[in-house]
Amino acid sequence: MLGFANYGVAIILLTIVIKMALYPLTVKQVKSMKSMQELQPKIKEMQAKYKGNPEKLNKEMAAFYKTAGVNPLAGCLPLIIQMPFLIGIFYAIRDFQYAGQTGFLWLSDLSHPDPYYILPVLSALTTYIQQKQTTTEMTQQNKMMMIFMPLFVGYISFTFPSGLVLYWSVGNLIQIAQQWFMYRKKATGAQEEAN
Repeated sequence: MLGFANYGVAIILLTIVIKMALYPLTVKQVKSMKSMQELQPKIKEMQAKYKGNPEKLNKEMAAFYKTAGVNPLAGCLPLIIQMPFLIGIFYAIRDFQYAGQTGFLWLSDLSHPDPYYILPVLSALTTYIQQKQTTTEMTQQNKMMMIFMPLFVGYISFTFPSGLVLYWSVGNLIQIAQQWFMYRKKATGAQEEAN
């Protein structure tokens, strides 16, 4: 950039391009996930009602999903489509040799872990915020995931190349902004309908 190689800036720009290209899939995934979360109380009620009759439960659930206009697998399809891209980027950044690099901010070498642990903390924090943003119902399982996932991501980020953790953290920040925009847009649309 500006006549010299800066891999940190290149990683950030690559992350932005990928997140923007995959945005339509992200919208579908988040909408499906939110719809499923909103239906959870009714689903739990049906599971309790037909506890001893799994065949009847499956029929009732299928009819309920159809009536609600929700496909429980719709949230998985966008993720499956994104996975080859994300895995490819993961390995490309992780295994890249940053020869002749000039460093980036406090990082002298993007192929080594962050010596000051700033990026691992940022990756854990952004993972927590992203999870909190999408979780509407605080079940015991959700509470555990809200603690475990950010800690796990932060922990593995201590050993990964800082270039990869930079990609992960910037991706999380963009995802948080995209979800905020989606939820804001949905709330504004619902408010306009109410007026």
